[in-house]
Amino acid sequence: MNKKFLAYALFFVGLVIVFLVFVFKGTDILSKSTLPQRGVVQNFSFTNQNGAPFNNADMIGKVCVVNYFFTNCKGICPRMNSNMKIIYEAFKEEPDFLILSHSCDPDRDSVPQMKHYADSLNVDYTKWVFLTGRKDSLYKMARFSYGIDDPKNAVNDIKDDFLHTQFFALVDKNGNIRGGVYDGLKNEELEKLKTDIKSLLKEKRTTL
Repeated sequence: MNKKFLAYALFFVGLVIVFLVFVFKGTDILSKSTLPQRGVVQNFSFTNQNGAPFNNADMIGKVCVVNYFFTNCKGICPRMNSNMKIIYEAFKEEPDFLILSHSCDPDRDSVPQMKHYADSLNVDYTKWVFLTGRKDSLYKMARFSYGIDDPKNAVNDIKDDFLHTQFFALVDKNGNIRGGVYDGLKNEELEKLKTDIKSLLKEKRTTL
């Protein structure tokens, strides 16, 4: 009797599971990532390597990886962007994927300089965008929006301020900053980033 009851119970549970999968198939419930939300991308307007405007609205619908560097850097930037190239190669065929690399030295990183640097990486500019703009606006985004530099590092005179961070941020298709901060110099952090990108790519964009 107990075996017969158990068989019926298992059959019923199986039917419930099949029913739930059928009901929620095509919705975002089954694909919703558990990555925490750290914030929301604030409004911005910068200039890309081709001299065209780029703003936060251009990120919507894309899973974006964000970092900061400067073209004349001889320290961490070459290694950091070499690691970013690994991320690029892994996801460049994904239609909903994008990398945003911001200059932290816009006084020297003009549009032609950014274009020259970007060309040296031989990447698809629809997948990897290089941005420059006002120094105060760039730094504000890094510290108060993406959270990849400590806001306490800001100084009163922007001319004396300098930002140099190896951390990456991850943004979902709705412009929400997700997961943690990822150290672009550590292999294990790159692997975690890859996993989290895959998770967010499966999510559907929420429309209001």
